[in-house]
Amino acid sequence: MAHMLERLLGSTDPLFATALVKLEQSARSEGVDVRLIADITHTAHQIMRTLQLDPANSTALEVYSALRAHVAKTEREELLTTDYIIFIVGRELISFNAVDLLDDIRHNRQFTSRTFDHARRALLGEITHRYTVHPSTHEPTVRALLSKEPNNIEQPVVKEKVMAESYVLAIGDIFTDAFIKLNEEVARVETDENGDKRLSLPLGSKPPYDGVDIVQGVGPAPNAAVSTARLGVKTGLVSFLGDDQVGKDAIEYLKTEHILTDSISMQEGLKTSYYYVLRYGAERTILVKNEAFTYTWVDPAEEPEWVYLALISDASWEFHEGLLNYLEAHPNVKLAFQPGTFHFKWGVEKLADLYRRTHIIVLNREEAVDVTGQPYDSIRDLANALHELGPQKVVITDGPSGSYASYDFKLVTIPNYPDPAPPTDRTGAGDAFASTIVAALALGETMDTALTWAPINSASVVQKLGAQAGLLHREEVEKFLAEAPDWYKLTDFEG
Repeated sequence: MAHMLERLLGSTDPLFATALVKLEQSARSEGVDVRLIADITHTAHQIMRTLQLDPANSTALEVYSALRAHVAKTEREELLTTDYIIFIVGRELISFNAVDLLDDIRHNRQFTSRTFDHARRALLGEITHRYTVHPSTHEPTVRALLSKEPNNIEQPVVKEKVMAESYVLAIGDIFTDAFIKLNEEVARVETDENGDKRLSLPLGSKPPYDGVDIVQGVGPAPNAAVSTARLGVKTGLVSFLGDDQVGKDAIEYLKTEHILTDSISMQEGLKTSYYYVLRYGAERTILVKNEAFTYTWVDPAEEPEWVYLALISDASWEFHEGLLNYLEAHPNVKLAFQPGTFHFKWGVEKLADLYRRTHIIVLNREEAVDVTGQPYDSIRDLANALHELGPQKVVITDGPSGSYASYDFKLVTIPNYPDPAPPTDRTGAGDAFASTIVAALALGETMDTALTWAPINSASVVQKLGAQAGLLHREEVEKFLAEAPDWYKLTDFEG
């Protein structure tokens, strides 16, 4: 199997094949390479069938042409979710990596001059990861042996050690929240003639309130940044605030959470956005006022592994164009999209390029209906319609019913993690859920594992006031997971 991997990687160096053999020996000959080849074969066959090709009878040119036609049509790897797949069809190597295929299209390469560069780097990374996480091997051994890698393949990031290397750059508005706890003997929730619930207070009087708490540096993107940082991922934030004391305090707070703030724009003479959150029990009504910032895209000094885009002002369209240009120039950057209010208002047509570039999208069921126009009662139709827009991975949250996810040719569901006590405040539960998935993926965890982490962090957040106080560290998430009831598990969804 070492010689098979050597061929897939394009190596002619006998020392590299020897290194692969030594790795398998250090893993006590437990078939790590055999399982990898089996996974590659299974996935390649699965993708070929999805493209209506017969794995037993298709030629290499037919497979390559079908793959190119698919990515040319979708501009994304919607069905090609495993980036390290290189497969032998007949006697020819075919890269199933969408970036390779798109690169061939953009440079008008023909079959005989096709590229394998991105798939080979990804495959070497996968080999490194599988041996690094094996209990009988350790990172120094893997690095030492793979130092003899082929010259045309870049040294991969070792997934087991990504805590210091992976980088998530969160993007979105930041504001300060003033949580005002209403006196429930004075405030009321009423239902109007349209069935809409409304919060009411006596007009023209001085009703008492029970308390106020000020929470700095919040918003879906800052919440996500704090979440990923606490879980052990290097995290930066692109955001916009004023040069007032509120803004300065927010910067200092984010630094205490180990968030890189170099990309935050502090704009002279402006105030930082300030929200008032009216709390009635565990529910809240938020009074918002967004300041008129100048939204200008500036390329980050360091290329992130992930860009996490969340709520941002309707004045940021040129900023989005700059972001898209950056993503086009950096195809290895994965985009996580947690749409905000103005993303929904802009609509799918205006954001078509953004959706096509999205690696994972997380939104609730009502939002999925709004984006796709599909019926509310079919999770499968909603997920498929979102995939058609471009995202490879789709996550749809559904309140008390748990959440659903579509990826790797499967549709699964995960229940909510049991609340240890009645919720205190639901602010930020969705932000915690979405960002925990991205953090887990950035840490090298599988999507299956990421989906078991997310409800835990979400359940923790609602136990405390504000969107960030309840965010957990990785060891805390893993402890809750170890103590989870038997019914808390990922299952296939047949609906």
